[in-house]
Amino acid sequence: MDSNGAFLGHSRTALLAFAACAYTDYRLWPLDLGVPRYPTLPTPKVQSNQLIVPFAPGIASAKVATFHDQLEAFLHFEYLRGREARDGGDTSRILLTATDNASGPSYEIFIVCDNNILTAVPRLSQLEGRNLISRYDLNSWSAKDFAYYQQQSHTFDIAYGVPTEQKLESLNSFQLLPALARFLVFKSQTDNRVLYGAGDSAPRPLSRDQATQLASDILDVARFYDLPLDYFLGVGAMENDYMDVNGDLDHAVWKKRAQRDDIVLRRTRKRVMVSDYAIGTWQITRETLRAAHQLYLKDKRDYTLLPARLRPPRVLDLNSVDDAVLTTYAGLLLRGLLDHFGGDVAKATGAYNGGVKSPNPAYAAGVKTVAEYVRRVLEHAPALDDSATNTSPNANSPAAQPDALASVPVLPADLAAPPASAPQQKPPYRLHDD
Repeated sequence: MDSNGAFLGHSRTALLAFAACAYTDYRLWPLDLGVPRYPTLPTPKVQSNQLIVPFAPGIASAKVATFHDQLEAFLHFEYLRGREARDGGDTSRILLTATDNASGPSYEIFIVCDNNILTAVPRLSQLEGRNLISRYDLNSWSAKDFAYYQQQSHTFDIAYGVPTEQKLESLNSFQLLPALARFLVFKSQTDNRVLYGAGDSAPRPLSRDQATQLASDILDVARFYDLPLDYFLGVGAMENDYMDVNGDLDHAVWKKRAQRDDIVLRRTRKRVMVSDYAIGTWQITRETLRAAHQLYLKDKRDYTLLPARLRPPRVLDLNSVDDAVLTTYAGLLLRGLLDHFGGDVAKATGAYNGGVKSPNPAYAAGVKTVAEYVRRVLEHAPALDDSATNTSPNANSPAAQPDALASVPVLPADLAAPPASAPQQKPPYRLHDD
């Protein structure tokens, strides 16, 4: 073969190889799909002699909590707003929203932030450090998104603020139990000793099972002694936020002589000092517990109407009192105080803390505040639960459409679906409740 033929052969081979490589590259090389590019770092700017580092192209917000239970979400929403109001903050920047996911409704709490990462992150970190939030995720909203979520949050306020037809006294235990258990969990979770306690010294909030059992016991005891449930719950909140934590172990009293089960701390010729620390959920002191047991022994009520676990024993052992029985003693004490003061709940609840001779008005005011709050919550919860479980016979009506706010009774029709520009939801997380 001459040189020209050889050259043409090599050229043909090279072209074929090049074509093969080009075809392979076309098939395998990553293609530019035209995804819009955003700057990886925010662009700082100076505004009013202040350095601004914006992190959102629209309205800046932070998602600080997600729940799958509406009442639980609303309780934490109100708590966060209450703490913000106490600190002089703007509560209108805290929003409660609802969305529908494949797994069911999701209720999310957002805080509208400054669009400046230099001020927003320290503020959120401060809330996290105070255990008012457990985490945060920064988000960006359009003006339309913001208006929509404001409307949703306002809907929750209306729903829980409108008076209900059913009053607390007309609701049965079956209707009250689920909501009451959630309320007990919430109160224990937001107790300052839980939020700010250190290490093993911090009490643990109630688990769901513990709260359900305690709620059942409270309802049984309140019915048995004909107690105002809201004020009985107010006493439990003021004493220990429903947690089984002993009181001041150093508290002691002097008495003429020691009695059975007394823990004697000091003796003189005529008197003895005995330990009188408060016990358990209802913070009943040892001496008051002894008096409550004497009331029980003289009581003519039929205690077989109480569940067996709530019945006090005939013989009191001060060093081994069952937690459930303490709820019975607390109910009996409050019933006795109500009878003593002719049904005056302010004097009766004040005396639960300060004694019959000197009822504590500040304590009574605290009990009343809790009572009013728990009444509002418990009266709304059964109606919301019923609305959530009932389906409309007309499948085309707005109430029949799937919506996370369907259980809110005053939901405006235009909240049936989120706006087209609403941001994509991230997988929800759940706050620890045990």
